[in-house]
Amino acid sequence: MANRGVTLKDVPADKFVVAYAAHLKTEGKLNVPKWVNIVKTATHKELSPYDPDWFYVRVASVARQVYLKKKGVGGLAIRYGGSARRGTRPNTFSRGSTNIARKALKALEALQIVEVDQANGGRRVTSKGRKELDRIAFQVAQQHHV
Repeated sequence: MANRGVTLKDVPADKFVVAYAAHLKTEGKLNVPKWVNIVKTATHKELSPYDPDWFYVRVASVARQVYLKKKGVGGLAIRYGGSARRGTRPNTFSRGSTNIARKALKALEALQIVEVDQANGGRRVTSKGRKELDRIAFQVAQQHHV
């Protein structure tokens, strides 16, 4: 059955990220760092993630972000940032972890999903990566009748 023009932009983000994270986990080619079970995802967080497979979800989310708009480590740190609680003082914005963003991008580069954009900086999706992400999006669209 042909793809019928369904791209990543046509499916809900939450359903795509869950499906692509499951695909990455079952494929078994993703290099997961040893420290993922003890690290916080940002300085403004109090605890590490409850989900033991959170790194797969983050890599899937990063792949989606790079697909939609070319982003680098700094842009992803801003994207995954949040509100830092400062006691009685007003909350301020705090960036997410640049190390996690870097490791996620490196993992996607190893899978040849993204590549370094020499001309504009940041990362961009490869043709192989676009094909794989759109294939997963098509599967999500079939399951959820989008």
